Amino acid sequence: MIPSLRPDRPLDQHQRPLGVLRLSLTARCNFACPYCLPDGQEPAGLLTLPERVAVVGAAVGLGVTSLRLTGGEPLLNRELEDLIEAVQPLRHQGLVEIALTSNGSLLDRARAQALRRAGLDRITLSLDGTTAESVAQMAGLGDRARGEQALKRILAAIDHAKAAGFDPACAALKLNAVIVRGRNDDQLLPLAQLARHQGVELRLIETMDVGTRNGWSPADVMPAAEMVHQVGQRWPLEPLGRTAHGTASRWRYGDGQGALAVVASISAPFCGDCNRLRITADGQVYTCLFASQGTDLRPWLRPVPNPSGLSLALGRLWRQRQDRYSEERQIDGPVRRRSAAEMAYLGG
Repeated sequence: MIPSLRPDRPLDQHQRPLGVLRLSLTARCNFACPYCLPDGQEPAGLLTLPERVAVVGAAVGLGVTSLRLTGGEPLLNRELEDLIEAVQPLRHQGLVEIALTSNGSLLDRARAQALRRAGLDRITLSLDGTTAESVAQMAGLGDRARGEQALKRILAAIDHAKAAGFDPACAALKLNAVIVRGRNDDQLLPLAQLARHQGVELRLIETMDVGTRNGWSPADVMPAAEMVHQVGQRWPLEPLGRTAHGTASRWRYGDGQGALAVVASISAPFCGDCNRLRITADGQVYTCLFASQGTDLRPWLRPVPNPSGLSLALGRLWRQRQDRYSEERQIDGPVRRRSAAEMAYLGG
């Protein structure tokens, strides 16, 4: 259900409301996925816990209903549970859900239970292969032994999340897989088989030209339609469509064994109703995943947060927003932006 538009909820230049805040908690990761390539260290001036709470509060006041906690790898942040607990009062002001995106390798039983107790609603785990070799390659781990260890930890994380109450039947647990042609496209059907066996929705994601250091090429992209066709040849699919402001188009399996989703940022962009705002771990706000530069929020956060100033700054930035890079790419082709921020910095 999409909340009704409040009078104070800003619209951007394409009449898109603000609805989702993706808040990165760290630029670091314990993986080095080739499509992301995270930083080895944090940027200077990381936001503190009170500053992050102030940012989320201002965003909720402008219409955000969904908070997505990202990284890098957000489980590396020791204040993760504290942040989730601290923003719970915002549920009375319009915050509907709090979600986490993680590679899952650090999600043990105790951490999953702690996240649930803190008030986390949903977890999306990333897994780009079903074999030790494919996981090692796609996670940048270097050798089969490390890939096997990572795969075991991620599969265990699925069980830990379920046991903690993240029910995949209620969409509280999903799997993400970035598919890169020539690297892990042979894992498409095995990933679908794994997700079906686990009772978890699989979201297949086209590899994207985010940042400047991942060596992206159009030849790397397996279009979502091709992915759906391959899976549908093995297990017939019935279309469910894409919800308003959603990133994924969904299908259900004809045999009733769950659902499949695809995120087609390259082949079928969804800029027209994008409602996402991204804030990095050091307080830079970006109005698009493909944006060349952000706006520093720290002047409204330091020495102490200024809620009214922060709200005015975010509202003004959103009203000026014109981003629709993925649609423009369809017309002009990819344009490599010299100062484009990297995937791990923006939180995906």
